[in-house]
Amino acid sequence: MYKAFFGLIFILATPAAHAINELDSLIVKLEKEMANRQVYDQAKESRIANLKMLLSEKNITPENQYFITNKLIAEYEYYSFDKTLNYIEENLSFAKKIGNEHFVKESTLRLAKLLATSGRYDESINLLEEIKAPSLPPDLIRDYYSIYKRCYSELRTISRIKSISAKYQKKYIAYKDSLNREIAVLDKNSKIYLEIKEDNYRDVSNFRKAIEVNAKRLSIAKMGTREYATIAFYRSFMVSQMDGNISNQKKYLILSAISDIQASIKDNASMANLAVILFEEGDVDRAHKYISFSFDDAKFYNSKLRFLDISNVLPVISKSYETMHLKQSNTLKKQLIFISSLSLILIVALFFIFKQYKKIKLGQEHLKAANLKLKDLNDKLSYTNADLKRLYEELSAVDLIKEQYIGTFLNLYSEYIDKLDVYRKTVRKYIVTNKTNDLLSLIKTKNIVNDELKIFYTNFDKSFLHIYPNFIENLNTLLKENEKIEVKKGELLNTELRIFALIRLGITNSSKISKILRYSVNTIYNYRVKVKNGAINRDSFEDMVKKIV
Repeated sequence: MYKAFFGLIFILATPAAHAINELDSLIVKLEKEMANRQVYDQAKESRIANLKMLLSEKNITPENQYFITNKLIAEYEYYSFDKTLNYIEENLSFAKKIGNEHFVKESTLRLAKLLATSGRYDESINLLEEIKAPSLPPDLIRDYYSIYKRCYSELRTISRIKSISAKYQKKYIAYKDSLNREIAVLDKNSKIYLEIKEDNYRDVSNFRKAIEVNAKRLSIAKMGTREYATIAFYRSFMVSQMDGNISNQKKYLILSAISDIQASIKDNASMANLAVILFEEGDVDRAHKYISFSFDDAKFYNSKLRFLDISNVLPVISKSYETMHLKQSNTLKKQLIFISSLSLILIVALFFIFKQYKKIKLGQEHLKAANLKLKDLNDKLSYTNADLKRLYEELSAVDLIKEQYIGTFLNLYSEYIDKLDVYRKTVRKYIVTNKTNDLLSLIKTKNIVNDELKIFYTNFDKSFLHIYPNFIENLNTLLKENEKIEVKKGELLNTELRIFALIRLGITNSSKISKILRYSVNTIYNYRVKVKNGAINRDSFEDMVKKIV
């Protein structure tokens, strides 16, 4: 039961921990982008300067002048209200001057949209009333109905008189229906179709369907654009309405704010909304930082509507921020007085401690001298113990070798005496039976010597490997990879290994080794040189062999 209980807690806690980590990472990224605001603004100013340069060319055609001004308006839109308004009016005047009706209607709609987004709904409607809807092409008629729809949507919300609000509601529904008829012929995956579809679901509080459409829009939108910022902003609103998930609401507000900063969007709402949520959660420092950032953007853009939104929360957050810092200041003052008192006590204590320290230091110097002498004695004793241990190990090794070889060679001598006696009896038998020829044949052959030599090698190999069982492996570690010695199947040691086995036993003279192994001195020398040439360190190879244990 306990395991199941803690397992359930772990399962429930893991998504929450992941959400917190994700939010922390997003906040870090947001504040990094806030610090880089000037970089993005400079990039926008650079694009604006390039467009102005193109606009100032002498041989520019009226159409190009209009199109370049439109691009300039697009750069200033959501960046500077006054500049946007100025260039739209300039383009509208220019369109009327050249007599292009399409340009006139397009600029009028652009101006109406700007007025609607800045809260000037009556002025926007007045402009729209000047346009005859039937004369508009499909791309402009959608903008026409969208602007009307927005104006009446906002007017029905802010109106305090029920009858007037109901009137605005009817007009809102009428323009909404007109807009829906216009988009019915569009591709179902087009951006404008998905935008209006989401708005329709949101309008009837069908947030689940609206979020599905929003997810599709968000997947095709690019971070660092007004489009992405707007989609993420609406998603933050919908998730809060659907399940009250504050973490998800903050997540999408942060993503929206990041996109606003990267696109140099000054007419934004995400940062202010995020500041309000953080303030309600008690994070006053960050809330004040974000609302101040949002206020600077609104001031730069110069939108009365945005100023109005921020003015409702800025004083409250600022007051709480000042109150919090005042409390912190008072706390710091109290702490400073307390620390000052402690410092005075500490100074007095330090005076007495210093006097005692001088006495202790004098004693420590005497103790240090005694410790140094004791350390020298300990070092000497350690060296002596190490030498004794080494001598003991060497003596133990020598005793082991002696015991092993004494036993082995006593046994060999006994066997050789028996073999000589057998050989004597065989010779006597051949002489007594007058088998001289057979005796000569027996003496001429080397089979007996070769057999005895094999037995000698076998006994030597077994005895040596009994004392040094890892000799072959340890010797090979001293050789290069392609020079390592391998014994054939059925062998214990080969000639090279026997030579270096004798060197390990202290027999280093090639003449003595040749007599023991019954090879020529040159053969022994050649084997030694061959193996040394394959050593990792040729000069110290034989010394290292002597140390193999």
